[in-house]
Amino acid sequence: MSSPHAAAPLTLALLHLRTNRPHAPRFQERLDALNAATTAVAGSLGWRVTVVASAEVEVDETLAAVDRADAVVLMGGEDVHPSFYEGATEYPGSGVHEPAADRAHIAAVRRCLTSGTPVLGICRGLQVLNVALGGALVPHLETGHTHRAEGDDPFVRNRVALADDTLASSVDVSEDVRCSHHQAVDRLGDGLRVAAYGVDGVVEAVVHDSAPITGIQWHPEHPAVAERQLAPLLRRLAEQAGVPQRPGQEYSASTARAASATTTSSYSASGSLVDVNTAR
Repeated sequence: MSSPHAAAPLTLALLHLRTNRPHAPRFQERLDALNAATTAVAGSLGWRVTVVASAEVEVDETLAAVDRADAVVLMGGEDVHPSFYEGATEYPGSGVHEPAADRAHIAAVRRCLTSGTPVLGICRGLQVLNVALGGALVPHLETGHTHRAEGDDPFVRNRVALADDTLASSVDVSEDVRCSHHQAVDRLGDGLRVAAYGVDGVVEAVVHDSAPITGIQWHPEHPAVAERQLAPLLRRLAEQAGVPQRPGQEYSASTARAASATTTSSYSASGSLVDVNTAR
């Protein structure tokens, strides 16, 4: 993990899966929008973002980006292959798997656990965290319709309840969250504890007892809510990386739009540096 200091911005490794899905173009568009919103919010808070499509590069390249970063965000995408948690290979809604990306992201989590690099996992990212630490997943929720919609808009609005005050300054439970998942945490990974539940008891957030590892099952990076929901989590990530956030350092929607316009075309398989600070 690089050493943060006042003269240089923090570096954030944003790990996703693919830059292109010919078999699922609408899914690709949605994921691109979530990636762009994350990059924009991070840029507005002063991060330099390295974006890596881990299914399109060797594991070593993903790990190299992690080693250069002050913090890591694991984005959403396809289900984790059940072989990584000894799950059933056939289940409702299994779809396409990306075992190469799973392998890279699991290795990234374990590398961060060893180095102390802060990690935020979102949706699939939470599930990767859990599996990487020895946990298991519910392959298909019986209450899946309350967590993912069909049709043009797959996001369902829900509320969450905090299990304790760990995320109290980063999650506003008075506001709806947007979910789009049909899997969830089953057996918790080593060192993890539940930080938030859904109204139906499904695990919606986890934190690690001793490492700076956080998983969020909903989508705080959804463009409609990133202004309010993702920015606090990224500020928490910066604080975990050792950089207190400036008073009044707030996400600006206009800055985010400018950053998004600057960076959207920069998603590359090779993990190129996206210097979003030029848009501030």
